[in-house]
Amino acid sequence: MVKWFWQRREPGRKLQLRSREDLGDATRVDFEELAPDIDTFLGQAAYLQLGYFETLSELIALTPELSDKESLSRAAGAALTKHEELVALIRERGDDPTDLMLPFREPLDAFRGATHGVRAPETMLSVHITAGMLDDFYLALSASYADTGRRVARILRADDDREAIVDIIGRTIESDPEWKSLLALWGRRLVGDTLLIARAALRPATLRVADEAKVEPVFTELMAAHSRRMDAMGLAA
Repeated sequence: MVKWFWQRREPGRKLQLRSREDLGDATRVDFEELAPDIDTFLGQAAYLQLGYFETLSELIALTPELSDKESLSRAAGAALTKHEELVALIRERGDDPTDLMLPFREPLDAFRGATHGVRAPETMLSVHITAGMLDDFYLALSASYADTGRRVARILRADDDREAIVDIIGRTIESDPEWKSLLALWGRRLVGDTLLIARAALRPATLRVADEAKVEPVFTELMAAHSRRMDAMGLAA
């Protein structure tokens, strides 16, 4: 039986995702044959950004403080800008953005529903964690698509303006210490659903052992980046 990457700890070379300025080339050789076709890649990436925008827009309506509304609006605007730039790229290639995004509407909407918290701080954490992990993952995939991938990478590397979310979460924890344990638990629950979305983006329906070896270091680094995001908020990953 093949074990998933988090169940195995084998010695050998570990491919690491680099900083966002360098991300992509490091994974091209190992990842290229597992990457989805270009239409799938662009359709998923564009719809994910639209989903971040929708969720952040909902949070604006639920947030009482005007300064927090303004901060969330910047994050929502950044996600919308990325979506619009991806849509423009799709159109430039001669494709219909709706046609490319539509196949992923149902699974990605289900993912957003599964990671939508009961309370606003949980949903804010969901956006910060899931968007961070998936943006990193799509940056890793982008190196498989030549110039189009480089253009997507430039779009995804743009400022996401989500640091304000970290500030709001920090103030929420300070206002009531019980939030710390609740959000730490919620952050851990987000990982499984997010990794499943990343895994579903890859081409093979079933990974061979050799494919697992290619995917493992990338997913391991996604987990490491997740831990760093949680640590930065004082939450245990």
